[in-house]
Amino acid sequence: MKKSDSEIFRVFLLSAIFSIAMGILEAIVVIYIRTIYYPAGFSFPLKFLTPDMMQVEWIREISTVVMLAVVGILSGKDNLSRFLYFLYSFAIWDITYYATLKIFLDWPANLLVWDILFLIPLPWLGPVLAPVICSVLMLFMAVSFMYMKEVVRDFRVYPREWVFILTGVTLVFLSYIQDFMTLIFQNEFNLNENSDFWKTASLYVPEKFNWLTFGTGIAIILMSIIFSLYRFKKK
Repeated sequence: MKKSDSEIFRVFLLSAIFSIAMGILEAIVVIYIRTIYYPAGFSFPLKFLTPDMMQVEWIREISTVVMLAVVGILSGKDNLSRFLYFLYSFAIWDITYYATLKIFLDWPANLLVWDILFLIPLPWLGPVLAPVICSVLMLFMAVSFMYMKEVVRDFRVYPREWVFILTGVTLVFLSYIQDFMTLIFQNEFNLNENSDFWKTASLYVPEKFNWLTFGTGIAIILMSIIFSLYRFKKK
C-alpha cells in the first residue's frame, strides 16, 4: 500500500469512527426525547413543541451538520475532497443513528415506518427507507469519487454534472417537505408571523410518500455519478 493510499485509508477510518460515535450519541439523545414525549412509543401525530423547544431542536440539528462539515473540512485537501468526506461522514452517521435506535428501541419495525428527519426550514417527513437510500448513495459517491481522484489526478465534476446532481437533490428535498408545503399553501400560513402552523403541523399524520419525485431525484443523482465515473474511466 502506497503512502498516499495508507493516508487515505487512515482518514476514512478515523472519519468513520467519529461518525459512528456521533450517530450513537445522536440516537441516545433521541431515545431520551422519545422517553419524555412518547413514553408509549414514537408515532404520529407529533407532540407539539413549544417555541423554546423548537429553537433547541433547530440548534441541535444545525450543530450536528456543522460537526459533520468540520470533519469534511479537516479531512480533505481540496474543496471536492472536503465535500466528499462530508458526505461520507453524514452517511455513516445517519445509518448508525437508525441502527442504534433499532438496537435499543427495536424501532423502526421496518424500513417503511415514517420518521421526522429534520425540522429546518420545515419538517422533513419520509419512510426510514428514504434517508437510508440517500445515505447509501452518498457513500457510493464519496468512495467512488475519492478513488477516481487517486487514479486520475485531474478528476473533477463538471458544472453540468453538478447541475444534474443539484436537480436530483432538490427533488429529494421536495419529496420530504411536500406535505408541509401543502399545509402552508392550503392554510395560507405565514411562518414568520403565524405560530398556528406548528400546532397544525403537530396534528398531521402522513399517509403517502411521493416515491415518484424521490425516485426521480435519486435516479438523476445516480446517473450523474455514473456518467462522471465513466467519463474519467476512459482516461
